[in-house]
This record gives sequence, structure tokens and C-alpha cells, in this order.
Amino acid sequence: MRHLDLVEDVVQAALVQALETWSRRGVPEDPAGWLYRTARNLAIDALRRERTHARALPRLAEDAGRESPPPEPQFADEIGDEPLRLLFVCCHEAVPAESRVAFALRTLCGFGTAEIARALLTTDANVQKRIERARDRLRELDVDFDAPDATQLRARLDAVLAVVYLLFSQGCHVTHGDEPIRRDLCNEALRLARMLAAHPAGDVPAVHALLALMCFHGARFDARVAADGAIVLLGEQDRSAWNWGDVREGMAWLAKSAAGDELTRYHVEAGIAWEHCRAPTFADTDWRRIAELYDTLDRIAPSPLHALNRAVAEAYLHGPRAGLDHLAAVLPESVPARYPGWHVVTGELQFRLGRHAAAGRAWREALRWTTAGADREFLRRRLADCRPDGGTHAAG
Repeated sequence: MRHLDLVEDVVQAALVQALETWSRRGVPEDPAGWLYRTARNLAIDALRRERTHARALPRLAEDAGRESPPPEPQFADEIGDEPLRLLFVCCHEAVPAESRVAFALRTLCGFGTAEIARALLTTDANVQKRIERARDRLRELDVDFDAPDATQLRARLDAVLAVVYLLFSQGCHVTHGDEPIRRDLCNEALRLARMLAAHPAGDVPAVHALLALMCFHGARFDARVAADGAIVLLGEQDRSAWNWGDVREGMAWLAKSAAGDELTRYHVEAGIAWEHCRAPTFADTDWRRIAELYDTLDRIAPSPLHALNRAVAEAYLHGPRAGLDHLAAVLPESVPARYPGWHVVTGELQFRLGRHAAAGRAWREALRWTTAGADREFLRRRLADCRPDGGTHAAG
């Protein structure tokens, strides 16, 4: 961790070598092992050239001739999963709080600066500063990274949960690329959360609530994307295609999360997701209860996005004009300028009022900031609905 720049450099160099070598010789039987050995050898060469970290060289050189994959490091028999171990390292309590999540998303999850900025509702420059602060602090620390005790694990748990939550959210609502859902990210987030729940430090209500939330959302994945890859809104989804096994697992985690008197954002968001799952049809959704839950969520974890979702609930309760009034009450400086979701909802509410020109302006602004292929196609279809010859489209 103290030599993260070197690690990143040799990994990139190994990937470049793979592109050049594999195109000529074909992909090896063990691609991951090939990449690891190449990166490791590059690291050894770099350390030798710099004549630094002499104590580490004998150990690295000893490993250099081995063909087997490296053993998985562990937290002194506490956490044996390497990604989860490194996640706790990235969320070290000595790293500035605002930097931990950004650093972990970049280093472990492979997110780009723009993706992290969108997830954290901040600017690219701010994200880069946070990552650099985390790097600098970890270099300065003189601690044993490999064996944090139970107290340290608990101190880092909130930041670890935030990373797992954002990892799942990015898989659920992809902001870059052509895939509408990244199931690999969602599955990894679920795997990490389940491992946390199985460990004494993570067997707590907040983790159980996050698992419930992820199960409820994951249950709808098969119905969220049409055969042609188009996004299917909640109101148009075939609920018989939902994975009811995932819903039942979510119910079990939600019940377990009720132990004690702790109420986290994950509890409230799981409650909102449960309201959608328990409604037999979209028309039966208890929007009043959902609005109340968003009010609670905004109290314990304030965010303009909660106000946005609260406006959607308000629109279903009292009509689109009420939803727009709710949005208008949000302080302009708190609205993330580059967040397309704000403009998407505004356009939807304007469209439902018959204000097609205003809806078109909002959707064009959303399209300006949208980088995901499926979302861009969705907005193009909505813009077509605003033309005189356009059809109608149900909001959801």
C-alpha cells in the first residue's frame, strides 16, 4: 500500500505486454497468473533499479521463480478474502473521511474519476484531490496494515459499507458504457456484504439492512432490461419476471436488521425497496409510505437526490405539479449541475402536465450529461415523444 504508485504502474505495464504478446502467441491457460508474474517481475526490476526497499527484495526475488498464484493474505485469521481485506486497508481511520470512499472506489473497484464524481455528487477535480490525500496519508503511516484488531475493523466498517453500497449502485445504475446493468459489480457487492455479515465485526444491523436493500433491487434485474437492451421503467415491468427468491432473502435480512435501535440509511432505503416489492401492481404502490420514508432518509442522510425521489413520490400522490413544486423548493446551489437524473425527472413531470416543450428542454439537458448508452437511448426515445407525431410514454 505504501508503494501504490509502483503497483499501478507495473499492472498497467503488464496489461500492455499482454496486449502485445497474447495477440501473437494466443491467450495463456492462466491469464491472471501470467499478468501477476509479469507485474511482479516488473516490480522487482523497478525496485532493484531504484536500490530502495532492500529488505523487501529477498522475499520478492524468492517468489519470482514460483509459477503458482500468490497466497491470499489474511487479517491474522480474521478476514481471509483479499478484496475485503484490502477494502478495510483503504478505509484506514487515519485517512481523511472524505477520501476513504473515493480512494477505495478508484483503487479496488476500478472506477474512473468521472464515475466516482457522479456517485459522490462532486467534481472530477475534487475526487482527484481526495484520492491524492488518501495516497499521501497511507504513505506516511507506520502501522501494521495486515492485522487490524477488532476495534479497528469496527472503526472502518462505515466507510467499507459505503464502498460496497456504491459498488452495487454503480452496477445497478451504470453511468458509463453500454450495459444497462453491471451484474458483475452487483454480485461482487453482494458477495462482500455476505462475507461481512458472516464475520463478527460485520454481523450488525447496518450490514443486514444493506443486504436486504441489494436483494430487493437485484430481484428486479431480469425485468429492468428488454430483449433489445432498452430500459424498462418500474411501472412497465413484468412483476412475474422478478426473482422472488431474492425478495424472500431480502425479507429475511430486513427482519434481522431490526435488532437493536439503530436506524441507518440502509434500513430506510431497504424499506423503500420493500414497498415496491410488496405492491402487487405498480398502481397498488403505497406512495404515501414511500414519501414518508424519503422524508426520514433526508433527515438522517441529507442529499438532493432524496429530495428528487421524494418529488417523484409526491407526483404520484398529488399529481405532477406537486412534484415540480417539491423540486422548486430545493435550494439551487444544492442541486448537482451535472447529474442527469434531476433533468430526467423534471422532464417527466413536465411531460405529464402536457408541457412538451419544457419536457424536451429538460431531457436535452439530461442528454448533455448522460454517458451511459442505455440511458442516452432512453432519453432519445423520450425526446421523440415530444415531437408532434410522437407517441405517449408512461412515467415511472
